[in-house]
Amino acid sequence: MATERLPMRHIREILRLKWRLNRSHRDTARSLGISPGAVASVISRATGVGLTWDALAGVSDEALERRLYGPKIPGRGTRPLPDPAWIHTELRRVGVTLELLHLEYLQAHADGYRYSAFCAHYRDWLERQRLSMRQVHKAGEKLFVDYSGKKPAIVDAATGVVRSVELFVAVLGASNYTYAEATETQRSSDFIQSHCHTVEYLGGVPAAVVPDQLKPGVRDACRYEPILQRTYEEWAAHYTTAILPARPAKPRDKAKVEVAVQVAQRWILARLRHETFFSLAALNTRIRALLADLNARPMKGYGGSSRHDLFTHFDQPALRPLPAERFIYTEWRQARVNIDYHVDVERHLYSVPYARIAEELPLAPKALDVNVPPAFVLACEQLQQRGAGQVGVKDPGPRGFPQQGDDGVAPHRHQRTTVEPGSGAPVRAILTKAALGHQDVQVAVEVQVPSETVRYDDDDQPDAVCLPRPLLQHLRAQDGQIVEEMSVPLEQRPKHIRHGEADVSVGDVGELSPLVALPRAGRLIPAAGARP
Repeated sequence: MATERLPMRHIREILRLKWRLNRSHRDTARSLGISPGAVASVISRATGVGLTWDALAGVSDEALERRLYGPKIPGRGTRPLPDPAWIHTELRRVGVTLELLHLEYLQAHADGYRYSAFCAHYRDWLERQRLSMRQVHKAGEKLFVDYSGKKPAIVDAATGVVRSVELFVAVLGASNYTYAEATETQRSSDFIQSHCHTVEYLGGVPAAVVPDQLKPGVRDACRYEPILQRTYEEWAAHYTTAILPARPAKPRDKAKVEVAVQVAQRWILARLRHETFFSLAALNTRIRALLADLNARPMKGYGGSSRHDLFTHFDQPALRPLPAERFIYTEWRQARVNIDYHVDVERHLYSVPYARIAEELPLAPKALDVNVPPAFVLACEQLQQRGAGQVGVKDPGPRGFPQQGDDGVAPHRHQRTTVEPGSGAPVRAILTKAALGHQDVQVAVEVQVPSETVRYDDDDQPDAVCLPRPLLQHLRAQDGQIVEEMSVPLEQRPKHIRHGEADVSVGDVGELSPLVALPRAGRLIPAAGARP
């Protein structure tokens, strides 16, 4: 490779030191950081063309270069330059290399640049494309949050199993004041809890929070209009701040926390490598002590000030005050209304107005309550939980559907009592005790025929049985749920039914005693009649 020519300002300084100050070659070379041979070459060229110090004052750099080195030799002609944008685009394809692109370039331009110059031209262009806008961080304006890729670990004291946990890191933009804590997971509950602990550690709320577009915070990631999780929106509204998610795959949008994560890994995680922790609380206690040391450490480039000094001077006075109460975590979910106008929330069934069948409803379970949109709340003010895992609402349902009373059984009790007073008591007992509970279906019970209501024939076989007058309803039960129902009109009810192993004739009405136990799966049972 050819020796690079000295800049003209160095040549003028060589001539000044030699002709004006009479310095030696070695002193001149040491002063400019060049070799004595380079000094001798310049003096030889200047003496050869008849230059003097007095004549040098009015000569421009271009004229001096022409006198010392002569006119520039014209090249072989302008060779076609490779297109760096085309190279950059093609390199994204699988299997494409710079060598392959150079061969294709030479096929189009036989007198083009060789491979080394081809690659150098592309690298120079690529360096000029990596531009970054400088961010100005104002006091109390932004809090940047993220999780560390390197994780701490805790040990199960009983089994000795080592389990990795997450490290949450937050940093203020103006002062670099840092907060860190270990959490079990990156799920929404831990994510929101870490945010609450952060603002409490800071003693105030910043104007905006800048997270990554991770799932606990952002429901639908997007470069321009990301959609936040509803719980995250409620947290921001509670603390009167704004959420400004960084663009996907753009770490420079949150460069502050990227650096803070690196600092936390070096000054917190690295110092824990020889320590063992058996609980998350013990780990966080140790992290809190190292965090205080980190924030008190003087920083280079800030005049010896620490993060804590800058925080108390800039960020702390600009933070908004904390609300009177801490945010109560609520996890919102989407639930689809089934055809039986019920929604399933954490294995609890909640009935809703039947007009909302097939709708997607946002639900947030809190203990035994359900939070829903305002219109849904107004429509379901009478939500009640009747029985384990089920909630009913005072809604008549579609026209023609059986209606449900306050206790879930009153309409059935009224129906049986009206038809035959003697049959009302067993029906009510079965509906209130059976495991089917408040299910809004027409009465599905199995009754046991008392011995005094059965008439026997001469062969000591059951000949007749007393039955109540309501319609006979046959239902098929499977796993404690009604799966098939068939009603038989009163005038078409059978004259004989099965009782044990014999056919029993239908007789007069009498009072029957209930059998509370559920039928076996797949067994055909009569709603009001003899036991099969």
